[in-house]
Amino acid sequence: MSHIRLFIDEDSMDHRVVNALRSRGVDVTTVGEVRTTGFSDAEQLELATEQQRVLYTFNVGDFCQLHNIYMAEGRTHTGIMISSQDYAIGEQMRRVLKLMATESAESMINQLVFLSAYIGES
Repeated sequence: MSHIRLFIDEDSMDHRVVNALRSRGVDVTTVGEVRTTGFSDAEQLELATEQQRVLYTFNVGDFCQLHNIYMAEGRTHTGIMISSQDYAIGEQMRRVLKLMATESAESMINQLVFLSAYIGES
């Protein structure tokens, strides 16, 4: 089983979250680093899938819709992880780490996961 690698979209591209995750050994890249800021959500999901990364976002509506389109069309993506903007940096990190401790890259294929289901450890 492979470890989850993250692709953080424009809405959730906070350098504090990125740095906190990297300091804990998480493989993270952002739309800013790959210079795709301003690309459509569909293009970002395609890029994340090409790079075999789970897309991390706050954008519930658009990515739920994209996930449904992918499933209806029989297309594959490498996973979408949706977080709440209301979570503090530490809470986002704890929830991501909890998810990563229980899921693999393979188990995330075609999954849309809400971080609200993963309560971080204190």
